[in-house]
Amino acid sequence: MAYYFEEPSHTFGEYLLVPGYSSADCIPANVNLKTPVVKFRRGEESPLSMNIPMVSAVMQSVSNDTMAIALAKEGGISFIYGSQTIERQADMIRRVKSYKAGFVTSDSNIKPDQSLQDVVDLKARTGHSTVAVTADGSPNGKLLGIITSRDFRINKVDPAAKVRDYMTRFDDLIVGQDGITLSEANELIWAHKLNSLPIIGKSGNLVSMVFRKDYASHEEHPLELLDSRQRYVVGAGINTRDYMERVPALIEAGADVFCLDSSEGFSEWQKRALHDIHKNFGDKVKVGAGNVVDKEGFLFLAENGADFVKVGIGGGSICITREQKGIGRGQATATIEVAKARDEYYEKTGVYIPVCSDGGIVHDYHVTLALAMGADFVMLGRYFARFDESPTNKLIVNGSYVKEYWGEGSNRARNWQRYDLGGAKKMAFEEGVDSYVPYAGSLHDNVGMTLSKIRHTMCNCGVLSIAELQKNAKITLVSQASIAEGSSHDVVVRNTSIRAE
Repeated sequence: MAYYFEEPSHTFGEYLLVPGYSSADCIPANVNLKTPVVKFRRGEESPLSMNIPMVSAVMQSVSNDTMAIALAKEGGISFIYGSQTIERQADMIRRVKSYKAGFVTSDSNIKPDQSLQDVVDLKARTGHSTVAVTADGSPNGKLLGIITSRDFRINKVDPAAKVRDYMTRFDDLIVGQDGITLSEANELIWAHKLNSLPIIGKSGNLVSMVFRKDYASHEEHPLELLDSRQRYVVGAGINTRDYMERVPALIEAGADVFCLDSSEGFSEWQKRALHDIHKNFGDKVKVGAGNVVDKEGFLFLAENGADFVKVGIGGGSICITREQKGIGRGQATATIEVAKARDEYYEKTGVYIPVCSDGGIVHDYHVTLALAMGADFVMLGRYFARFDESPTNKLIVNGSYVKEYWGEGSNRARNWQRYDLGGAKKMAFEEGVDSYVPYAGSLHDNVGMTLSKIRHTMCNCGVLSIAELQKNAKITLVSQASIAEGSSHDVVVRNTSIRAE
């Protein structure tokens, strides 16, 4: 006999938070939004954490290298979409890892006997305008000089000309010695009006580069998320088909964390992928899995090695899985049940597996609700698709600016490998739509506003961390009447463009 859940499943829009006691310390500036991303044992810290509880969705219309850089600056992680060639995805990862300054290990290096055309080709591949010239062309070779886009114009010189004839030679460079602080490096940059400063070791080998623009970025983005080598953290979406070829290429490119991207994660295919990846590439490779919507699905993924578990089926704004297949569950109910299963698993095993709530976020306060219900972070698609940094076109539709936004299950995405059930491609059907979202401007401004709302709400609840929110939040189910009551009502909203005479 079929199993029946006793009560209807609910969405975030059916709940509100009830205020708690706010002490004098409960001010937004004191709220810490740091959260674990991958599993860890009791008494230890997660090997990977974020400074804000937000990741961008594994989607063609959301997460590319531009989005990844912008979100890492704010403290979150983008999962660059896997529905592209391995080579293209790896290149996106490399661009993210090489973009970050501070002390950057240069991946734009060349030998002095190479041609100017080689420089042009290297710049096109990496996006860098500054290329270090080392004796053997390696990132840590003996530094011989620097060549930049200002040193030559390819249409005015012989492309076969040698780098050594156009580079700024070592004797004419200002360099820093290994061990210099970032502040000291910045002082040298400004004192000598430099755009970049090579850092060298005692033997003259190149150690790293410091860039003027990146130091300024660090000052502006205090929560930016960096790895141990001061590079931006970036994630990658993978599928259950070509992971044995894709994962090693993305590891080599520098990916920090992976996410199995599937419409439904309670499957033999995800079990196999988790076991194969950890067996062949080691436990240092972190892989999230999903999506699931109940305790049974969580335990299945947890016991098969998932480093985090993603929750949600059919709740995304462009997802039509529920319409097409009748599969899914209200996002709030799914988050609550899976988070409870996570806590029980932690008590039993001493292993904490973070939960990512994916879908169902309509308003900013829904993020806070998801966290209060037990999620460690949320995955957002529509939210990020609206920004300048998303990879889609900005258009004018019906007189308003919009950005394109389509689902990974749409015909446009052609991402049929996302569905783990196999079958003939000609029998595939859409589980996502092709749409527009209102253009919203820069990621920095919008994420800043969202985080401000989260911090203020947490203060109203009397908590200063996500762990405290999960433990102490008071949540109430509300009626349709109370939802209507919560918006402006029984008034004529004033048009602010009309001025009184």
